[in-house]
Amino acid sequence: MTRIEPVFLFDLDGTLVDSVYQHVLAWKDALDAEGIELAVWRIHRKIGMSGGLFANMLLRETGLDVSAERLERMRRRHAEAYRRHVKQVRPLPGAVALLESLTANAIPWAIATSGRMETAAPNLAALGVDPAKVPVVTRDQVKYAKPDPDLFLAAADRLGAAIEHAVVVGDAIWDMLAARRCRALGVGLLSGGYGQDELERAGAARVYEDPADLLRHLDEVGGRR
Repeated sequence: MTRIEPVFLFDLDGTLVDSVYQHVLAWKDALDAEGIELAVWRIHRKIGMSGGLFANMLLRETGLDVSAERLERMRRRHAEAYRRHVKQVRPLPGAVALLESLTANAIPWAIATSGRMETAAPNLAALGVDPAKVPVVTRDQVKYAKPDPDLFLAAADRLGAAIEHAVVVGDAIWDMLAARRCRALGVGLLSGGYGQDELERAGAARVYEDPADLLRHLDEVGGRR
């Protein structure tokens, strides 16, 4: 019987680069500028979801009117604030080695992030990933972001692979929910701040500490040649 070769689709923030808390602080700056009070821990729980869902959750939690215009203004403020924090961002342990190992073993991989290219670009640079050479799908390129599956579907398409053959690697429940919706295998990492039980309830088949831990156990999810 022919073995089905997997492809790997990676989230970016909290999965390959240690940038979740820089995004949290940037959103805090943006919300403060709008006079919206929201605890930092609540902001963290929303990192990685789509802007529309973020607005809906803000509306529920604050009771404020979050119009499309206001959300776009907050998005711009978040991007400006993130640029002030981005110098602190580094690849997570094992991230570069993991990507290099996949490449060396001719295992296709791509990156699919809910962030827009304006905030993703410095993170990709920190990883040494050139979007001209590696498939990178950002929020700019799809209609809906996570937990909708559009980003991962687009990334699999860029690799010319069936989504059912994909291993989706992410740090947030939004990644796992999106993976489940498109029938990919979800693999969770603890490096973004979500717990193992949360990731498993959202659909993760396996959970590892960080990219280094995943690299050590890559054969468990089919990543071998």
